[in-house]
Amino acid sequence: MKLSEYVKHDAVGLAALVARGEVTRTELETAALEAVAAVNPLINAVVETWPAEGGEEPDSGASSDGAVLAGVPFLIKDLGVSMAGKRVELGSRLAAGNIAAEDSSLMRRFRRAGLATFGRTSTPEFAYSTTTEPVLYGPTRNPWDPARTPGGSSGGSAAAVAAGIVPVAHATDAAGSIRIPAASTGLFGLKPTRGRVSMGPDVDEIFNGLAVHGSVSRTVRDSAALLDHIRGPETGDPYFATQPDRPYSEEITRQPGNLRIGVLTQGGGRRRTDGPVADAVSRTAELVASLGHHVEEATLDLGVSWEEFVLANARIWTSNLVPWLDALAAAFDRPIDPSTVQTEMLASYAFGRQVTGADFVSALGVRNTVARSIGRYFTQYDLLLTPTLPELPPLLGVYAEGVENLDGLGWLDRLFDRSPFTAGFNVAGTPAMSVPLSTDPATGLPIGLQFAAGYGREDTLFRLAAQLEQAAPWAHRTPAIWAGTHSAGA
Repeated sequence: MKLSEYVKHDAVGLAALVARGEVTRTELETAALEAVAAVNPLINAVVETWPAEGGEEPDSGASSDGAVLAGVPFLIKDLGVSMAGKRVELGSRLAAGNIAAEDSSLMRRFRRAGLATFGRTSTPEFAYSTTTEPVLYGPTRNPWDPARTPGGSSGGSAAAVAAGIVPVAHATDAAGSIRIPAASTGLFGLKPTRGRVSMGPDVDEIFNGLAVHGSVSRTVRDSAALLDHIRGPETGDPYFATQPDRPYSEEITRQPGNLRIGVLTQGGGRRRTDGPVADAVSRTAELVASLGHHVEEATLDLGVSWEEFVLANARIWTSNLVPWLDALAAAFDRPIDPSTVQTEMLASYAFGRQVTGADFVSALGVRNTVARSIGRYFTQYDLLLTPTLPELPPLLGVYAEGVENLDGLGWLDRLFDRSPFTAGFNVAGTPAMSVPLSTDPATGLPIGLQFAAGYGREDTLFRLAAQLEQAAPWAHRTPAIWAGTHSAGA
């Protein structure tokens, strides 16, 4: 299969070719590796490759469900998922060389889905940023403009998918880390409900339930198909999201009905939404109204002040970070200092060591208040429409300006200031998606629009996403750095 042909298909389409015998899994792997060679030197999204593992080609007795993703080249993020015998370094020099002893629950599900996992993608150190600029492997660049960030923390996965290396890739999201890179690189990204996908078996939850597993993709049906394969609890999981009435791959074929959608253009922090992004929200509101949905301006009360919200998250995040770093330092006999950990992480580690038990319990109380407040919103509306980000993707290096003067609270405040629309739904545990419905007329950069739903209502999001994909297609838009038009060595 030629690379120019490979990039034309999404994951479901590639698997269908394998199932019909029109292409082999080996041919797909060869095309994916050719794509890595062609564009990865320009974007630095993939940090390691290996001979593909995980999926098996369907035999004659395989069901159509089991073959939906069989043979599709796939990349996992360098954090949150463990593949036996492969490195998982968390984007940090402190964990450099760390090798997973066994598959995590999620990795076993990727294998059962038939995915051919052949590498891992870059992440900021400990996924603790919304830009992907780790010291360990260097910055990942946005395929639309390599001077800009692809977002984070799943920036490596997003850049790889946007550039055509793979059609879908693993991602995680604790404050927007699926939706932010999706918005920055023109992809579809859905953050599932808390408890939808297991974190097991080595951990029961990450950041006290704020983090979830998911993916970034170029088509809605790829995200739906993958979530169908990885959803569901494992023994001992602390959360359980009721299983959907039908597969999400079926939901995308159903009409969403007439939805009640509230629109919010400004976030709760200091940063005001830029003009091109605000205009994109207005155009999207007009689009969904033209599709028969009821749209009106709305407000979203978190139940606490923005300052209380940021502080509570800082206490949860940094106090979780402390034992994580301590365990890695002990395991590899390395110091926790500038030789192993980045400046903002050292500040966050120091802040976390000062969080008391009472502080932590208070922060969990804020989590509860926010979850109840957001939950009440969805008794009035089916969905909330917001910008995913208040601005276009920033230039690389912007996040690091003056970082030496920030403490752990200041660093998280900087992150939340640049992404004020996403974190609330992690705290509440409710699903949300970024849809690449718009571009900036001046630069051509993608603009993502976020839709959030009530707990467990991924079905509503997928139905609307499929409707929007049909009404305002985005698959024809490709970035400047695109595997279909680049060749290795060019």
